[in-house]
Amino acid sequence: MIYIIIAICAGALVTISRLINSNLADEIGIFQGTFYNYLVGLSVSLVVLLFSNDSILKAASSFSKVPLWAFTGGLVGVIVVALSSYITPKISAFYLTILTFIGQLFTGIIMDYYTLNILSIGKLIGGLFVLVGLIINVLIDKKDLTKNQAAVSAETY
Repeated sequence: MIYIIIAICAGALVTISRLINSNLADEIGIFQGTFYNYLVGLSVSLVVLLFSNDSILKAASSFSKVPLWAFTGGLVGVIVVALSSYITPKISAFYLTILTFIGQLFTGIIMDYYTLNILSIGKLIGGLFVLVGLIINVLIDKKDLTKNQAAVSAETY
């Protein structure tokens, strides 16, 4: 039960942090906001590491076992935070959440395939269903928007 609560909190925090980052980017700029996002994240991570059972020396000694390509996750994270800060005010939270989910799902499928030689057909089909559902929803929203714009135009004349 505790893991379900943690997962729900993590999902909520992703949405909240996206909104905070977007507002910060509006105030001080996208890349400056991204910098402060990572600075706060590093600070909190160091505090958690200090109070955890693992020592800093033990954690640092395990870095040599990590493949070099794994450290590109930080660069990808910077790109994701910057793009998210830019895109958040432009589209609805629903679309952004679904797009993030689809991106994470397909990236996970690709990583599983290249690192573990596993291709999950169920995840692939499920991701395609979500993607098709998103496309259908966008088309319906676009049709409704066009209808509403035509109604407003007719009322003004």
